[in-house]
Amino acid sequence: MDEKKLLELKEQIENAKTEVSELKGKKQGLMETLQKDWECSTVKQAEKRLVKMKSEIEELEKQKEKGIKQLENDYEL
Repeated sequence: MDEKKLLELKEQIENAKTEVSELKGKKQGLMETLQKDWECSTVKQAEKRLVKMKSEIEELEKQKEKGIKQLENDYEL
């Protein structure tokens, strides 16, 4: 390997180190947001919470539809 290729590899390694550092910082920021906003300390906890919230939304949608039908029947709409 000649000197030019070694310098290119060195630059690629330095770029990769910088990118890894940036990604670690972003990950840390996202994890802090996850903890602060959603009280989840892991992605797995967030996924479980998401499933629960989707279920709650479905239940609320059913209740809304039932309420609309009841109003339509009560007021002959």
